[in-house]
Amino acid sequence: MEQCKAYRIFNENNKIDGIVVDVPTADIGRGEVVFQTAFSSVNFKDALAATGAGGKIIRNYPLIGGIDAAGTVLSSSDVRFKPGDEIICTSYDMGVAHDGGYSGICRVPADWVVPLPKGLSLFEAMALGTAGYTAGLAVELLELNGMTPAGGKVLVNGATGGVASLAIDMLAAKGYAVTAITGKTAEQDYLRKLGAAEILDRAAVDFGTRPLEKPLWAAALDSVGGDQLGWLTRTMQPHGVIGSFGNAGGIELKTNVLPFILRGVRLIGVDSVATPMALRRKVWGRLATDLKPRHLDSIAQTISLSDLHGYFERMLKGAIRGRAVVRIL
Repeated sequence: MEQCKAYRIFNENNKIDGIVVDVPTADIGRGEVVFQTAFSSVNFKDALAATGAGGKIIRNYPLIGGIDAAGTVLSSSDVRFKPGDEIICTSYDMGVAHDGGYSGICRVPADWVVPLPKGLSLFEAMALGTAGYTAGLAVELLELNGMTPAGGKVLVNGATGGVASLAIDMLAAKGYAVTAITGKTAEQDYLRKLGAAEILDRAAVDFGTRPLEKPLWAAALDSVGGDQLGWLTRTMQPHGVIGSFGNAGGIELKTNVLPFILRGVRLIGVDSVATPMALRRKVWGRLATDLKPRHLDSIAQTISLSDLHGYFERMLKGAIRGRAVVRIL
């Protein structure tokens, strides 16, 4: 294959935008593993990168977007992979400083590649993608820090987003009592189907101003940041744990030391970009087994490369729910 279709992002006169173009395959990326991409996905970071809404996330232009990809190896100079292997590649510099997954062909460093775990299809891997991996990593880290179903309620905010939707499904399947916070009250049926036992209207929540509020949550998965994360630190039960992985509500954190020194609250950062490979493979293994969401068909929709521009715009306006899988083949 001498060329393939790809969604390439350009910066012309400080205007960032993407378009579907034909790209010579010899010019795509660098690395030991070349694979034919079956599916990619859409993450909030992809929308920010492709539109410039998040500043200049991309470090060199032009660049093929997409921080996720799954497909079949065509060639490899690394003995760990051979033609025909089905693989996943997410995060690292994909779609940021290295050509990403919105392309018929990907070329990546072998150290970024995860073999597709038994129990997942390529489509399912991208219905999960970085969002599902982030949710799974958060669950793994919080469980390592004492989160159990018997501990009490687990709060998930930004509940209709990709990471949060998948997290609710995973947690509910494992017996956790999940409370979802959302500003989209029309999506209550969707959230209950995923397994949310309680749904709070964001507009009706009293976020309070006291240094310590009534202890409510044994654990929380925070995709919002900002004021909501500050409120979470003040409303955790003694020895409660919070996994922080989003900033839709802002990057500032306003809290105080009392939740940490009087209640032993733990705030854990969840970094899905540069996870050590042993942990990355462990989490992907769990995503194929005990953390595999039960409702991927309800959470994920399929779009094409030509649909990306419009989908990015809707995502940035908060007008989507769940996940979008990009069909490449």
